[in-house]
Amino acid sequence: MKRARLRELGISTGRLPTGRWNAITDVAGVKVGQASLIHDVPSVVRTGVTAIWPAGDDIWTENVYAGSHSFNGNGEMTGLMWIADQGLIGAPICITNTYSVGLVRDAICALAVRDNAPQAFHLPVAAETYDGWLSDSASFPVTTELALAAMDAAASGPVAEGNTGGGTGMNCHEFKGGTGTASRVVSVDGASYTVGALVQANYGERALFRVDGVPVGREITTAEVPTPRDLPPDTGSIIVVIATDAPLLPVQCQRLARRATTGLAWVGGIGGNNSGDIFLAFSTGNRVNPKTPVSTVRTVAAETMTPLFEAAAEATEEAILNAVCMAETMVGQFGRTSRALPLDRLQEVMRKYGRLA
Repeated sequence: MKRARLRELGISTGRLPTGRWNAITDVAGVKVGQASLIHDVPSVVRTGVTAIWPAGDDIWTENVYAGSHSFNGNGEMTGLMWIADQGLIGAPICITNTYSVGLVRDAICALAVRDNAPQAFHLPVAAETYDGWLSDSASFPVTTELALAAMDAAASGPVAEGNTGGGTGMNCHEFKGGTGTASRVVSVDGASYTVGALVQANYGERALFRVDGVPVGREITTAEVPTPRDLPPDTGSIIVVIATDAPLLPVQCQRLARRATTGLAWVGGIGGNNSGDIFLAFSTGNRVNPKTPVSTVRTVAAETMTPLFEAAAEATEEAILNAVCMAETMVGQFGRTSRALPLDRLQEVMRKYGRLA
């Protein structure tokens, strides 16, 4: 069966409407670019880079407010200490594999130098999940050129999912995982706001995997879709990036980032000890030029955050499920095989529980 997104299979989660593309790029100004690296010689490599531009090409001079949350910290996302202090992002955000996060972080600096960004220095955000089960990450295959290609390829519109970009070599709930995205739209006092999420999913146990509350991981057992014996249990990580056009301050972005935990839990993530579950949220609703002495900004009321929380949780949940549904079976190093979730069986299970449209 051809790979398809969750809603294309007749399965919907949550109760809020999606944006036009059901992607993080539904937030105006947000662009995503990806570059993948797949080869067998001189080593078996299944990796890549995913780049998110928070608010278009002028992010260097018109920064956005941001906040982060670490659900379980066995992972890396650079630049968070400065975000905690300053509350601003002024560069693209990149996601890659564990062994390449430093190089990709430096590549963002190289892009800034290449494009004559005005800042005196750069402390950009680069994050990772581990693809060393399928890919020879110790060969350090990611290059500055690959990272620059991902950033230069960034565009609005639909986002490629599954085995692409930084998610190329990832596993999720003992199926093939990778890159996924989704969005939600909320209305508050006549104002419409969009919340989008992009995930790099590489975590989780089969038995915990749920779709719209249905225990799919228990229905599609390892007897039917085998888990390789040498795939370590309860390992891996997930990176979640949440964007919104609601006008938020840094502490509100931090609160929004925490709600990715709810979406992760709905799918079956528990934040295992060996998992790096790190979340970042940013708002395009305020733009701040760091060289302007005083900036006028807006903010939604505290009680207005509740619908945004729900949207963030729902978008995170569906982004993970889109990553798994779109990912294809992949053979990596040592003949290891990460098997795709069988979509026909997923539909059968959802029909059994009365969840198929």
